[in-house]
Amino acid sequence: MAPRLLPWASAPEHLRFNPFVRGGYRPACSGGGCLRSLFYLHNELGNIYSHGVPLVAFALLVPGALPGAPGAVWWLGAGHRAALALAPLGSVLYHLFMSHRRGARLYRRLLAADLAGVAAANALGAVPIIYCWLPCQPWPRGAALAAYGLLCLLALRSAITAGSSARRLGSFAGPALFRLLVLGLRAAGLGGGAPGALGCYGRMDALALLGGAVNAARVPERWSPGRFDYWGNSHQVMHVLVVLALLHLHWGVAQDLHWVVRNPCPGQ
Repeated sequence: MAPRLLPWASAPEHLRFNPFVRGGYRPACSGGGCLRSLFYLHNELGNIYSHGVPLVAFALLVPGALPGAPGAVWWLGAGHRAALALAPLGSVLYHLFMSHRRGARLYRRLLAADLAGVAAANALGAVPIIYCWLPCQPWPRGAALAAYGLLCLLALRSAITAGSSARRLGSFAGPALFRLLVLGLRAAGLGGGAPGALGCYGRMDALALLGGAVNAARVPERWSPGRFDYWGNSHQVMHVLVVLALLHLHWGVAQDLHWVVRNPCPGQ
């Protein structure tokens, strides 16, 4: 049986971060109560399932779309699968257990786990992009991967301490600009990689940026507070756009990995 849901003013203070979502808040509950909330309507249900269903779908469908060659292609594919899993997994845990009765302290840890999933997806998702840019130059490639990893760690640190959705979005500007630079160099013919993958990566970043901007702007619920409490609010829109971004990442990486198989380095 579903518990009585709370209006915004009665919700725990740490959950009142969106004043335009006026109702549908779960009361503080145990871990079992959080799990039971998978089966009744509340204002986080759409957020849970909009990343939970893609998480399962990625796990089932992605491995078959990647080449099974050993060596670099194998570990690039493994990292790619992890990238597709970590962002939605952190999100599901955050939204599912954020109403736990342990309160704000656990909430902050869940938020950090959610952001860590985003940072990990950024880091691991770009590894094939950078690898295929410099497929036969191990030292420059290693330096580029290390620099990008450092940017992702700095982005995570900044996002965890950010006080608003807009600042969290801005925290990931460094990795995004690095990816844009690599894509620009690849587009100019300076490096390797599948030409068709570039469009996928560009759409990936555009969709992710649009999702972050929608979430920071709190639209459409800002225009009609209370109307989008359960469905169609900015965070759910962001989730859908992030899933689409991950799909474009996958399509680009699949092309790049097949390109690596077809174009081995001299001497291999």
